[in-house]
Amino acid sequence: MARLEYRLLDEEAEYPVLYEYDRVDKKEIALRFACEYFVKDKRVYALASCATEPDVYVIYVTEADDEKAGVEARGTSHWNGVRLEIRQFGEEWMEYPLLHTRDYADLYDVLLYLQSDYVTIGDKEWVRSSTEVDEDRKLYVLYVKEDEEIE
Repeated sequence: MARLEYRLLDEEAEYPVLYEYDRVDKKEIALRFACEYFVKDKRVYALASCATEPDVYVIYVTEADDEKAGVEARGTSHWNGVRLEIRQFGEEWMEYPLLHTRDYADLYDVLLYLQSDYVTIGDKEWVRSSTEVDEDRKLYVLYVKEDEEIE
């Protein structure tokens, strides 16, 4: 188990700690390092960089003022593993349609999805747009776009 901190990328304020977690599985830290966005307390942060320090893993973030937190959780999940939502991304959209939800017991399965450039849902291939850890809804999100044919 390891320590994880989210720090605001603000040199003048000496990189204040926004959130800190003790005893985090290193697999989960690897998942979070793979996410470009972090949602917590209805705020969206963008990944700036990741660091490994002697006794702590650090994710530096900036406030993503142009982004809004995802839809509110509907109902209560009884799943004890890791949930991954795959949502269609559109640049001008306010909400992103849910394409698929997958539940995993192994964190590496989710990590492989988050790091994939392409995913297939049904018989359609999608291109990765971005990734997010949403602590408010206790899940990871993979945003995808339709795969355009190359001529």
